[in-house]
Amino acid sequence: MNIKVLVAVHKNYAMPSDPMYLPVFVGKDLHPDVNDTFQGDNTGDNISKKNAHYNELTALYWGWKNLPDVDALGLVHYRRYFSLHHDKDLSKVLSTAEAENLLKDYDVILPKQRNYFIETNESHYLHVHEHEPLEVTREVINKKYPAYAKSFETVMKRTKAHYFNMMIMKKQPLDEYCTWLFDILGEVEKRIDYSNYTPYEQRVFGFLSELLLDTWLGCHPEYRTVDVNYVFMEKQNWLLKGGKFLKRKITGHGEH
Repeated sequence: MNIKVLVAVHKNYAMPSDPMYLPVFVGKDLHPDVNDTFQGDNTGDNISKKNAHYNELTALYWGWKNLPDVDALGLVHYRRYFSLHHDKDLSKVLSTAEAENLLKDYDVILPKQRNYFIETNESHYLHVHEHEPLEVTREVINKKYPAYAKSFETVMKRTKAHYFNMMIMKKQPLDEYCTWLFDILGEVEKRIDYSNYTPYEQRVFGFLSELLLDTWLGCHPEYRTVDVNYVFMEKQNWLLKGGKFLKRKITGHGEH
């Protein structure tokens, strides 16, 4: 089985040795001199110039358009990987053999859901981000993809979701998902002016897509999914993260 898992990266960083992983330097058109080793997201059909607004999705778009012969395509981050273990060790991340074994029974591999417990996905988004993009996304779905409207509202009301834009999908669901996703994001992009947003908030389409994956999956029960553990390769300050979370809940400001 030909599986490629793209590793979205924006600086020089250690990579897994398993040939299933393909590091993709995102925003290559914006930073042409930073890295000459990794595959750039600016070859073939690409949206590399939009990386400041689409985040790791420029890697997903590149893989979708330029790797036609894969049986399954995935996306992870240079510091966050799927793993059947809990070790912060690049040699212990999901292997080709493990991915092939999972894809015998499932069509989509997802990270374990992130649960906010005390707030919904929608309230979390609105506490952290500009409101207009989410409202316009709702309008676009209702108008262009009304069959997905109920699923979107269900995801908005839940407290958990598959975040991080991480997945490994077989070719057919991936093609269907990307066609749908990038069409919606393109429509939203036409309708909002994010030029005055902070640099963080200008990453708007990467943030929106985190909620659209579950929206799409909710309308495709024909595709079997499995949640897999993920590991973050660096230390995290959970006390600081928890403090920021509570600050958002109280003040409505901050980053996630």
